[in-house]
Amino acid sequence: MAHRIITQVVFTGARVFGRAFAEAYKQASASQKHAAHLKNNPSASNTLGSSGLTLQEACQILNVAPPKGGQADITSIHAQFKKLFDMNDPKRGGSFYLQSKILRARERIELESHRLKSQPTSASASESAKSPPS
Repeated sequence: MAHRIITQVVFTGARVFGRAFAEAYKQASASQKHAAHLKNNPSASNTLGSSGLTLQEACQILNVAPPKGGQADITSIHAQFKKLFDMNDPKRGGSFYLQSKILRARERIELESHRLKSQPTSASASESAKSPPS
């Protein structure tokens, strides 16, 4: 009688373990395919790798306009950041998660602003290519 119970427990455990292993393999395979797709097609994702925020999401979080041509209203971005960051202070009953999202949003907008400033505009690049060096 005891051997029958032990056998059932072993088979049930093996079945559960097998299903869990198969599901983990499927998830790992899908994750690997997704990572390979992003690596081969960098424009497929408009996100900052570390935080996963798009520029649009960051602007919505801070309720500011997106930077255009590298020109962002840094003072309004910092004012909104400070207001929202202080409002969500965990010591005053706020959320650490929301504070983190607010911080990442500010970093994302600043990164995009710096990236746009460092890119030469197409008009100035074509003019500099046409003019002879002095």
